[in-house]
Amino acid sequence: MSGQIEASEEAQAGKKGGGRKKLLILLGAPILLVAIGAGLWFGGILPPLLGMGQPPASAGAREPGPRTVTFLDMPEIITNLNAPGRRAVYVKLRSKLELARPEDGALVQASMPRLLDLFQTYLREVRPEELRGSAGTQRLREELVARANIAVAQAGRPEAQQVRVNDVLFVEILVQ
Repeated sequence: MSGQIEASEEAQAGKKGGGRKKLLILLGAPILLVAIGAGLWFGGILPPLLGMGQPPASAGAREPGPRTVTFLDMPEIITNLNAPGRRAVYVKLRSKLELARPEDGALVQASMPRLLDLFQTYLREVRPEELRGSAGTQRLREELVARANIAVAQAGRPEAQQVRVNDVLFVEILVQ
């Protein structure tokens, strides 16, 4: 009888161990499949296999070529900054405007007096410490792009609403 008890205890112990193995397989297999799928997805193998990331062939659209932009030189701007104290601080700014279309250059050139006025008026209110570092330069860029778009939009022509200044590229910034 003690042999039967030991055999039944061993069978139950085997069932418990088998239950843990089944639980491990039931939980581990989906996790493993998700990990493999994520690896294939982020590795860039899975999206092309699923037909994602490619334009549909029925659209008949050609591959877009490189974006054509035009760069327009701005006149050099030298103006004083809003500096406290007796000593004046000046900024010298040379820049280029990035336009989305080549045909927009004429309209922006016609708006140049208004553009220069907005740039100089803004620069006169900037404190020298606001121009320090890359964060200051980026803030200056954002403000000048906004003002350039305002100046072109105020040109008074219907086609001026279509013109967009994408960026202001700094050729030279000198604070003295």
